[in-house]
Amino acid sequence: MASILIAEDEARISGFIEKGLRSAGFATRVAAAGPLALELAQSDEFDLMVLDVNLPGMDGFAVLEHLRGGGSRMPVIILTARVELHDTVAGLEGGADDYLGKPFRFDELLARIRLRMRRDDDTGSLAALSHRDLTLDVRTREARLDGRRVELSSREFALAEEFVRNAGQVLSREQLLSRVWGYDFDPGSNVADVYVGYLRQKLGSDRIETVRGAGYRLV
Repeated sequence: MASILIAEDEARISGFIEKGLRSAGFATRVAAAGPLALELAQSDEFDLMVLDVNLPGMDGFAVLEHLRGGGSRMPVIILTARVELHDTVAGLEGGADDYLGKPFRFDELLARIRLRMRRDDDTGSLAALSHRDLTLDVRTREARLDGRRVELSSREFALAEEFVRNAGQVLSREQLLSRVWGYDFDPGSNVADVYVGYLRQKLGSDRIETVRGAGYRLV
């Protein structure tokens, strides 16, 4: 049975999530403060964490920073009332796998949990992805270009992974936002374009082709 850590200090919300997840067949535990959430997350007893940002003792961003800094790749879904774009970007850049704003629908949270856990399971069958001279290790989140290590942020790596898995196919901005960020950004947002630019700087400007009016393609 998969186990979910719920890091949430509002008892009403944590109780609601816990009840729903247990009904869906998950084991759960609640941590109402940041330090406890970090301690439990580092215990390797959990398969995924739902993380609130405004935790007492240590906020969610700090918990995530310490967790990723220690090498943990456990999927983390941030659940918070702080839904401004800069907060969302900060959470995703800090290593979160998804970002869901409050108020939320439980069915949506459950769907996102199942999606992230399925993706985590999928990586076990194929640890390394490659295309031409680019290799991605999906377990260590390490990228190598012609044998040379390339430093990619969490979002940059996820975007590169999506391109490599779909090499030669045109991916629209909407597809990239949905698959990589897992969050319904404003359709007018240029965040996908910005991160494609980052990848071009690090992997080569001619590697990702712009298909006018359609999106991008790894060539």
